[in-house]
Amino acid sequence: MKKTLFSLLAAIGLLAVSSALAAAAPVTLTPKPGPEPRINGAKVFGVRPGSPFLFTIPATGERPMTFAVDGLPAGLRVDPATGQITGMLKDKGEYAVTFRAENSKGKASRGFKIVCGDTLALTPHMGWNSWYVWENHVTDKIMRDAADAMAASGMMDHGYMYINIDDCWAVRPDAKDPTLLGEPRDKAGKVNSNPRFPDMKALTDYIHAKGLKAGIYTSPGVFTCAGHVGAFGHEKQDIERFVEWGFDFLKYDWCSYSAKAKDKSRAEYQKPYRLISGILKAQPRDIVLNLCQYGMDNVWEWGREVGGNSWRTAGDLGGDFDKIGLALFRDGFDVYAKNELHKFGGPGAWNDPDYLLLGYLSNWKGGTALTPLTPNEQYAHVSLWSLVAAPLIFSGDITRLDDFTLGLLTNDEVIDVDQDPLGKPGRRMAKTGDLEVWGRELEDGSLAVGLFNRGSALAVVTANWKDLGLSGPQVVRDLWRQKDLGTSDGSFEAAVGPHGVVLVRMRAAK
Repeated sequence: MKKTLFSLLAAIGLLAVSSALAAAAPVTLTPKPGPEPRINGAKVFGVRPGSPFLFTIPATGERPMTFAVDGLPAGLRVDPATGQITGMLKDKGEYAVTFRAENSKGKASRGFKIVCGDTLALTPHMGWNSWYVWENHVTDKIMRDAADAMAASGMMDHGYMYINIDDCWAVRPDAKDPTLLGEPRDKAGKVNSNPRFPDMKALTDYIHAKGLKAGIYTSPGVFTCAGHVGAFGHEKQDIERFVEWGFDFLKYDWCSYSAKAKDKSRAEYQKPYRLISGILKAQPRDIVLNLCQYGMDNVWEWGREVGGNSWRTAGDLGGDFDKIGLALFRDGFDVYAKNELHKFGGPGAWNDPDYLLLGYLSNWKGGTALTPLTPNEQYAHVSLWSLVAAPLIFSGDITRLDDFTLGLLTNDEVIDVDQDPLGKPGRRMAKTGDLEVWGRELEDGSLAVGLFNRGSALAVVTANWKDLGLSGPQVVRDLWRQKDLGTSDGSFEAAVGPHGVVLVRMRAAK
């Protein structure tokens, strides 16, 4: 029997929570992880033959914890104390393995697939980027502190793995600050870092030792967005330098390349990305490629073709601090739905609507401030990114995480939606005024559904089976609270706060 909204809410005691979500105060919905082991994160990982392998089994629970992997292919080994899997695979193939974790409170196991082939980024990237909190102040110490914080906070226990430097690590020729000056390139034409980064290889070694991966940034133009040395005319030398330094991820930002492009034809938009991806494929190290060109020329239509593992779909979400909320709905919801971006993303190549702008961010006035997004908007932000299979790259101050922000970043049932191995991005399935219903098909046959309220007052949002392509009774589970809500048939309703969301998973009732 279908339950009415308010009888259902009363039955599970959520009326008070719904009222709280309608208010401005943050409410942490994500339950704390238990002491027993739980294996989290992606269930599939891609690597190329002959490339160094690094993957850390993400698991929550009391430490010390011991790890093992059943069926690990020859060439790989696991550290039982850290869960770090390292080594190298020589031949292409798919390997079904089982992760195991054990502590004094219990045991856990989970299936996992290693795919050795031509495709990287089989699930969306998860990690941290320096730009929206540190922008042009980034240093070696900041990056090391970020790696420390990703481990200490437990974020890496939920699948986060990339520590990415954004702009401002290279020399800026016109700088007045001596810490940004120096020889832009060595005698072989390879790019140098500025004095704020005295030893890039030592930095990546530090990050890798924690079981994490390191990312870097440059531009196909002569200069980067902030006026530092770009890669134009030195693309091969710079990629070889990044390989020497040990980087695993490259953000390639359009910026000054506009001055080099002949026109605004598709061929010219594609040219620098075709060039750089070809160079990357010839390297003995896997480097995931993120195209950052702001959605120009409908990049989603050709991003995969030119070798991108992800591509920005719009402008900078946090370019104007006071308008992040406006950009969230415009560039996150509307750009995606209008252009039907779900048709273009998938394993190896993902739509990227920009970073998660949570916690403390740069206010672009020389300091930092808490995100201007309301708590409801922050839940909507992470929920939509997970539904559309976007990279989960946090760009706030990772060293100042409160319980609310950490709860937004580390809800394993929400992350499971983002990292679902089917890799089929969700889409908007219904819209009535300010009320929207988004859905995403998952590998196990269930459906993740987001009920969004873009209005300014508490509203009831209804998800109808006919819009979702469902039939028959469905068991509904609240993903943020990690609680079953009972069984519904025909439709599901929820009270949703202003600019907020209720995120659920629906499975056919047995």
